[in-house]
Order: sequence, then C-alpha cells, then structure tokens
Amino acid sequence: MTELLAHADSYLKEFEAIVTEIHPEQNAVAFNRTAFYPGGGGQPYDVGRITVNGATLPVTKVKKQAGTIWHWLDGDLPAVGTGIHGEIDWARRYKLMRTHTAMHILCGVVWRDYGASVTGGNMEPLKGRMDFEFESMHKELVAEIEEKINAEIAAARPVSWRVLPREEAFQIPDLIRTKINLLPPAIQEVRIVEIEGLDLQADGGTHVRNTQEVGRIKVVGYKSKGRINKRIMVEIVN
Repeated sequence: MTELLAHADSYLKEFEAIVTEIHPEQNAVAFNRTAFYPGGGGQPYDVGRITVNGATLPVTKVKKQAGTIWHWLDGDLPAVGTGIHGEIDWARRYKLMRTHTAMHILCGVVWRDYGASVTGGNMEPLKGRMDFEFESMHKELVAEIEEKINAEIAAARPVSWRVLPREEAFQIPDLIRTKINLLPPAIQEVRIVEIEGLDLQADGGTHVRNTQEVGRIKVVGYKSKGRINKRIMVEIVN
C-alpha cells in the first residue's frame, strides 16, 4: 500500500519516494509514499511533477486503486526501484484545501442551525456545491446562511485531523450524520476532520489549519434538486 503523506501533513509540497510498480498500458507509476492526493470525497486529485534521473515529468492524474496510489505521467516511465522527487502543484492544492474546509463550514452551519443533512457535493478550486435535505429554499435563507458561514470564517476556528480505530469512531454521535456506518467493514481506521466548536466529520481530504485561511465565501446560486433536496453553490471570492 502507498503511504499517503497528505493525511498527516496537508501542507507538504515536496517529497522523496521510490518507484514500487509501473503500469505501462496506462503510463502510470506507483511509489512507496506520496504527497499527491488521489481524489475522493468530492475533492479532485492533485497534479504536479516528479523529477527522476535529471528529467522532469508532469503528473497529470492520480487515482487510488486497492490501496495503491497510481500517478499518470507525461513521459517515459522510470524503472521499479528508482528514486524520485515529487512536487505537487501547490497553488492549486491550497485552493482546494481552502475550498474543502469551506464545504465543511457550510455543512456545519446548515446542520447546527437548520438540522439539514448533506446529500451530495462536489468542488473545484475556489468553488463548490452542496446538496441538503431542505424542503424549501429562498433568497432570504440563502443570505442568512452566507452571513453565518462568513462569521465562522472570521471566528478563526482551528481545524485539525486525526485517525481513530473504527469502533472508537463509531461511538462519536456527531459522526452518525455523515453515514460513517456505510464504510466498508475492511476499513478499520477512520480519519476525522474537526472544525473546533462547529463540525466533525469522517473525511480523507486535505484542509487548512484555521477557518480564517478560507477567505470570504459568496453564495452564487441555489436550486431545487427534488422535493427535499436543495443545492447551494458557493465561491471563495478573496
């Protein structure tokens, strides 16, 4: 299995690793460890580059399959056992970190103040959308939600992450709403992301350390996706 360095340190930009497998048909390679996030939970995968034997190769796609994280390369594949230096596209990653934390702030506010659960979501750098179990949605409510999420950003709440044994995580009532019980039985450790005093979720993505890093959020639209399913679209504007 590939060691996912981003789980321990979302701010890690560069790393050293060794090639452990190659996939010639896909022009992809796996390492013993990586700082590239492979995507998941609505967060896109990282891109960047590796340097190997003096050559720089773009990393165009990253995906996790059966515990192995594959990196698609633009160039010739290095041999198994070769050492590499990896660099993620930090500007893009940091925007995604801010966006992912923004989505958790939105979830936390909507659950705390309106009791609405999340039914889906997705994100790009500095923009995203979340679907909630709301029966109705109107501009006054949207404006109220926007004001509240920006208040939480200004509150400079610490954001932290940790890994818990599955059974211990199952004892945390706040995690029930994120449907932690749907995790496959094979997953015996659960990574928890917490916004102090606001939100607690099982989550494998990358986040900033403080809500103040997110920047101001603007709700740019909303729509009905069903009788009790409403979508809110947001952007980070600074």
